[in-house]
This record gives sequence, structure tokens and C-alpha cells, in this order.
Amino acid sequence: MTIDPDILLAWGAITKKYNKHDFIFYEGDQCRFYHQILDGTVKMCSYNEEGKLFILGMFEKGDSFGEPPLFINKAYPACAQAEEDCIIYKLSKDTLFKLLNEYPNLKMELIQTLSSRIYEKSIVNKNIINPHPEDRILGFLKKYKIDHRLPETRVHINVTRQHIANHLGLRVETIIRTLKKMETTGQVIIDNRKLYF
Repeated sequence: MTIDPDILLAWGAITKKYNKHDFIFYEGDQCRFYHQILDGTVKMCSYNEEGKLFILGMFEKGDSFGEPPLFINKAYPACAQAEEDCIIYKLSKDTLFKLLNEYPNLKMELIQTLSSRIYEKSIVNKNIINPHPEDRILGFLKKYKIDHRLPETRVHINVTRQHIANHLGLRVETIIRTLKKMETTGQVIIDNRKLYF
């Protein structure tokens, strides 16, 4: 969801700068703010007991993130971390509720955004439980192209093997080995360490 920045500022939103790798909020923090990205990229992620990262979602300029706990008075189930230097609008929870009552069209946009995310999570979860790494990687690559509005033709996928592993909950060695296998069958091209799909 994107709320017009002028509306956010008029309703008292503040802007806060975060450096790359800074945490915007941590898993377990109480949810008190609506967050919207003015500039930069944010990842929603979880870390397991061994410190292994699992990326739940990536958000870019204009995107909001972390809204569900606002509406159910729960703590954040994951953390949000700056993937690069970011500037984030922060609007208090109470003010957001008043704003949504004042602008019913924004309320409907929020419902559509949350519904879309639930739908996408269902597809991602279905992909993650697939026991075949090749199918999981294909699902990731297809979603990446859709999310970044890339053409159907073969294009450079600008992510690291580690990034794919973090999204899929696989080891980076498994990603590398599977991508090499996929290259032999023509599903992907690896040229000078760059991945094309």
C-alpha cells in the first residue's frame, strides 16, 4: 500500500533514516507504527537459533511493510532490516486508524494489499514445502520476474546465490549445485557468474 507522502506528513508522520543493515524493528517488538519507504529497500526476515537468515519479503520505495500486527495488537513475528540505506515514513498506529477512517479508499487499498500478500504467501509456502530444490528455485525465479515487472524473455536476475538461499531456506551450496544442473538442461544460463532466466 502507498499513502501519498503529503497526506502522511500532514497527519504527523516523521521520516527516519536507517543505514544499511540497521534494524527498523525486531521480532517480538510491539507494533506501534505504520512504515512506508521513502527511499531504499527493506527486508522482512527471521533468524533461527544458529543465526541463519530466512527472507520473508522484500519491500522497495513506496511500499509499506509490517502492517498485520497493527490490527491485531500482536508483536512483530519477524524483523525488518535495511537492505540498503533507507528513509522511512513512520506514522503512529492511532493516527493511522483515524486517517483510514477519513479516507475510505485507503482502507480498501490496505485490504487489497494485505489480501495480495496473503495470497502470495500461500504460493511461496507451497513452493517452500516442495522437496525438490529445482522446483523451488524455478518458483523463486518466476516470482522475482513478476515482482520486478521483467519481460517473459530471458533476462539477468540480479540476485546472489546467497539471496536465493535465504529466500528458500536452502543452503547456498544446494543453490549453486542445482543452478549448475538447471544450466545443463537449458532452464537457466550462467554467464560470467551472472544468472539469466
